[in-house]
Amino acid sequence: MTLSTPRDVRLLDQGLSVGEALAAFNAAHGEAGGIVSFLGKVRPEGDVKALELAHYEPLTLPGMRELTEEAFERFSLDGALVWHRVGTMTPGDTIVLVAAAARHRRNAFEAADFLMDHLKSAAWFWKRERRSDGWHWIEPRGQDHADLARWK
Repeated sequence: MTLSTPRDVRLLDQGLSVGEALAAFNAAHGEAGGIVSFLGKVRPEGDVKALELAHYEPLTLPGMRELTEEAFERFSLDGALVWHRVGTMTPGDTIVLVAAAARHRRNAFEAADFLMDHLKSAAWFWKRERRSDGWHWIEPRGQDHADLARWK
């Protein structure tokens, strides 16, 4: 697996190999002093049988690229990886993989946090869970909005 640019932004409709992705990202950013990654998974709690992520094609990938560019400039990154799944997933499946490479660890930590706060609450995805009693739409929680507000 190779990374084509310092800004690797993808929408995926199937699983991904986290180990391969992070190994390639690390190899591509040998000058970075720190690399931070976050892996988000479907939680198996609350009788969740499946999670479905829908999106609006004309805005999703361009929006993710703009967000990544903002993180790049704001945190002086050497590289960023932002991969997000769409479609139907089951508990334990990977939803999102974010990685940030920077000369200094704090920049990498903050960039990964910034990217995830925006992907979680202000992105172009609609989520619903299937439980025993049917499908339920999922809205961002109050804490998600508070997390996002700190970047303003």
